[in-house]
Amino acid sequence: MFTQGPPARSHSEIASSSGENIGEVTSGGFSPCLKKNIAIGYVKSGMHKAGTEFKVVVRGKSYDAAVTKMPFVPTKYYKPS
Repeated sequence: MFTQGPPARSHSEIASSSGENIGEVTSGGFSPCLKKNIAIGYVKSGMHKAGTEFKVVVRGKSYDAAVTKMPFVPTKYYKPS
């Protein structure tokens, strides 16, 4: 997921727009390649589709976040034919 505000760290709460707890961040930080905050975590079933928006609670404040597909940075691995 991509997050706004400070980086979401391990055990940060993931909440729906209405404030309901829907998951937890397992790891997160700033991505120098993407120049934005990224995080990985678990969310309730049905909230995992790319583009789904919710809130991440960091130090008691809510910040916008959205699900994105992984990998965050596209790869160009060599695939032999």
